[in-house]
Amino acid sequence: MNKPGLFDEFSEVSAKQWKQKIQYDLKGADYNDTLVWESPEGIKIKPFYNSEDVKDFEVLEQKPRTWKIAQSLYVGDTVKTNKKARGFLKKGVESLIFTVPNDQIDLVELLKGIEVPNTPIHFNFSFLAQGPIEKLLTSLKTLPTQLHLHVDSIGNLARTGNWYRSQKEDTEVLQRLMHLTAETDFAYPFAIDTTLYQNAGANLVQQLAYGLSHAHEYLNEFSTAFPKTAFKVAIGGNYFFEIAKIRALRWLWASLASDYGIDTECHILAVPSKRNKTLYDYNVNMLRTTSECMSGILGGADTICNLPYDALYHKDNNFAERISRNQLILLKEESYFENIAHVTNGAFYIESLTHQLAQKALALFKQIEASGGFLKALETGKIQQKIKESALKEQTLFDAGETILLGTNAYQDSNDRMKGTLELYPFTKKRSEKTKIIPIIEKRWAEEMEQKRLDNE
Repeated sequence: MNKPGLFDEFSEVSAKQWKQKIQYDLKGADYNDTLVWESPEGIKIKPFYNSEDVKDFEVLEQKPRTWKIAQSLYVGDTVKTNKKARGFLKKGVESLIFTVPNDQIDLVELLKGIEVPNTPIHFNFSFLAQGPIEKLLTSLKTLPTQLHLHVDSIGNLARTGNWYRSQKEDTEVLQRLMHLTAETDFAYPFAIDTTLYQNAGANLVQQLAYGLSHAHEYLNEFSTAFPKTAFKVAIGGNYFFEIAKIRALRWLWASLASDYGIDTECHILAVPSKRNKTLYDYNVNMLRTTSECMSGILGGADTICNLPYDALYHKDNNFAERISRNQLILLKEESYFENIAHVTNGAFYIESLTHQLAQKALALFKQIEASGGFLKALETGKIQQKIKESALKEQTLFDAGETILLGTNAYQDSNDRMKGTLELYPFTKKRSEKTKIIPIIEKRWAEEMEQKRLDNE
């Protein structure tokens, strides 16, 4: 780390010497009880880190990595969404994420007039059908671009409790899509959606292990010709831990993929978490999302898509979209965050966190695989139960006021009124449809508290 000669006039200080000095300054208080705390993942956090904390393992060297500012759009009307997308690209957006609700949407028409070779395109499909995607791939075959289909039938099973059609039919469609994308050099057919686990309350080790085991199911099925893949991750408010989480994810994927002879890096799309967002004092959400986007950038995500501050209760609106977009533009162009993922290299605290998260996640991954794999753990409800237990621990800390959300469980504005402004239902919805497995349900910390406040307005 140190340049030769730069600190030669200073004697080295060991971790033991630092600890002795701190213990002396504590005037009798216990070092471990006062300054060392334990994260929900079982990682003990010390007040200082030095080279001794990373001497027993190889540090993860991040490459200099640029990232794209992405904008999410719901495709209700093809023509209107296309016009809106082209407008975004003139205002600093570099990548587009289309949420497509049904197979009647003309994907080729949706991209009309968009400079596809210069604009990475992401699709979130609410269905699984070969026809529309095949037509899209055929139209783009001669264009060099980066296309992310975000097909994830296992993710749909975890989220809704059902396959799109059936496990057999979904696998057959995925197989055909793999053959189609294998003929191109630009398409990422798979995306492992780990945002569900974070937004439902899984801790960071669980998010990493479940995401890796989730991906491993596809590797087992399609290992002979596995294509490029992507991970979609939700970034929470624990700043340094979230940086380490993304770094650990990239290392874990590289380790797993190498066992299958795959040497391509995964693409990581990062979005802010919904779990800590609030209905009341909603402007604080802008501070939360800014910090979370910074974690995503420093962690080395390839694409960042911000969450508007009012996304919980408002439909799409120009003002909130502009603010969320400008947050990323300010980070990239005004704060010089364009190409800085490598600045975390050698940071003792972050390197230590990365290593510990990766090792703990790898151990949990091995447990899941030894017990029959991710699908079996979903079908038996083990994954759901573990996430529920983790979420309960988080909720207990929030309810006790130990986890603070400003304006919600601390420093409430008694004059804040929200009942008349709700365009969307901001709480967990009860579902009555029959499901194959117990679905994993997203839930925010503040929901019950906010419902009581709304009732009392």
